[in-house]
Amino acid sequence: MTDFKNKLAEYIEYTENLLVKYNVRTPETESQKNLIDAMNYSLEAGGKRIRPVLVYAFCEALGKDYRIAAAPACAIEMIHTFSLIHDDLPAMDNDDFRRGKPSCHKAFGEAMAILAGDALSVLPFGIIADDNSLSPEQKIRIISELSKAVGKDGMIGGQVIDMENEKKNNVDEANLRNMYRCKTGQLIAVSCVMGCICAGADENIIKTASEYGFKLGLAFQIIDDILDVTGNTEEIGKPVGSDAEENKTTFVTLYGVEKAQEIADKITAEAIECIEKIKNNSFLVELTEMLVKRKK
Repeated sequence: MTDFKNKLAEYIEYTENLLVKYNVRTPETESQKNLIDAMNYSLEAGGKRIRPVLVYAFCEALGKDYRIAAAPACAIEMIHTFSLIHDDLPAMDNDDFRRGKPSCHKAFGEAMAILAGDALSVLPFGIIADDNSLSPEQKIRIISELSKAVGKDGMIGGQVIDMENEKKNNVDEANLRNMYRCKTGQLIAVSCVMGCICAGADENIIKTASEYGFKLGLAFQIIDDILDVTGNTEEIGKPVGSDAEENKTTFVTLYGVEKAQEIADKITAEAIECIEKIKNNSFLVELTEMLVKRKK
C-alpha cells in the first residue's frame, strides 16, 4: 500500500508542477491577468487528479517512462477543469463551491469564469501539438481521441443529457448509464487510451483500456450519487443534496444507497477484470479499489 501511495503522490506532484508551468503570466500577457488568474485559481484548487494519474499509470504499466505522457496528462486535467467551471455556473448546476473553495464564477464573476473555461478548453490541444516527447502520429491520434471525448458525442453531449433529464420524471437506468458514459466516462476512458498511445500499445490493449475506463467512469459516478446523499460539505468540498434540489434522477433515487453501492461494486469488479491482461497492473487495481471506496 505504501508503494501505491508513494506512486500516486509522485504522479500528482508531477502534474501539479507542470500545470503551473503551462499557464504562467508574462509581461506580454499582463493585460489578460484576470483571465490567467481565474484559470489558475481553478487549476490549482486541488482535486484527485484521477485523469492525469490514469494517463501516467497506463503509460508506465506498458513499459514506458510516464513522463513522456506529460502533455496529454496535463491536457486532460485542463479539459476536466474547464468542465467544472462551466458546470458550476448559474445556467448549469449553479454550485457556489468547488473543492472547498468558492466556485470560479463566485471568485471572478460569471463572464470571467466563462472565458476561463473557454481558454482551458483550447489550451490543451496546443500543449499536445507542441510537445517534444511524442511523435507526430501519436499527437494526431491523441488530439483526435481527446476532441471526440470532449465534444457532442462525449462530455459536452453528456452535460446536455444531464440538463434535459432534470425536466423529466421518467429517467431510467439505460438513460443514466448513457449520460454517465458521455459526461464522466468519456474523459476517464480517453485518459487511459492516451496513456496507451504514449506507450505505443497495440489496438487490442487500447480497446481494453477504453473498456476499463468506461466501467471505472460509471462506478465513479455512481459513488458520486451516493456521496451526494451520505457525504458532508466539509469532506467532499461542495454542497451535498444538490441532486435532489435540482430534480436529478440518480442511481440512488432509482435504487437507494445500498443497491447503488452493490451496482458500483459489481462494475468495479468488471473494470478490474478488464485490465487483468496488463502485466504490471497492480497500481491500476489499487487505484480502482480506492476510488470506489472513497468518502469524498
